[in-house]
Amino acid sequence: MSFAQNSSLIGANETPEAQTRLKFLDCLRLVERLHRRMLDILKIKLDQTGLSDINSVQALLLYNIGDHEMTAGELRSRGYYLGSNVSYNLKKLVEYGYILQERSEHDRRSVRIRLSDKGREVCQLVQGLFDDHLAHITSGGHLESEEIAELQSGLKNLERFWSEQIGFSTL
Repeated sequence: MSFAQNSSLIGANETPEAQTRLKFLDCLRLVERLHRRMLDILKIKLDQTGLSDINSVQALLLYNIGDHEMTAGELRSRGYYLGSNVSYNLKKLVEYGYILQERSEHDRRSVRIRLSDKGREVCQLVQGLFDDHLAHITSGGHLESEEIAELQSGLKNLERFWSEQIGFSTL
């Protein structure tokens, strides 16, 4: 039985603990699915603007770098990027002119990265998309500001809990 079928069986005869468990598992699946949907929407926006040389993961990576200058390791440790292919994506973004890189003066093994003008344009495109979606979400009655604040608080609490479980500190 799939989770969707299983979660539809929640009823009055389920214990509160069982209902909470199913809701928690549904939340985990929703977070993953929402991230994939956001990447799909971002890909559509990239295609509409003719940016076919980068993918949605790379565009999100550029957005998360923003105005910061950092190393690839800092990018991962700040939680801006997940995945084993960060080096590949950074290499491609440098190759396509979206990211500039330079060796650290103090540690020649360390490479610092920052956005080029072309990368900042993609960052602004993503920011505009997110701003438009937020406006539609709040004005269309999908979520109220208070609900967004509650959602953020709950997700931060979950992140903090999981970070504690693996010994990481949250930023």
